[in-house]
Amino acid sequence: MINFALNAMILKMEDINRLKVVLAEKKRTNSWLANELGKNPATVSKWCTNSSQPDLPTLKKVAELLEVDVKELLWSTKK
Repeated sequence: MINFALNAMILKMEDINRLKVVLAEKKRTNSWLANELGKNPATVSKWCTNSSQPDLPTLKKVAELLEVDVKELLWSTKK
């Protein structure tokens, strides 16, 4: 059990979303997005650093607020 926890902490979290990039492209801030969604700014910050991810309904709302397709908020899985 302890080895599993240590391995989980050592593994680098994979970047899944492009939220930070898209916010910059749209000249919007984490604070603006948090306010629009009624979320804590720390939550949006975690999404932007990929330390946690929004659920799908929230991701859809983010895309609507930023006026982008939801696919633009995710890194492609195809190389």
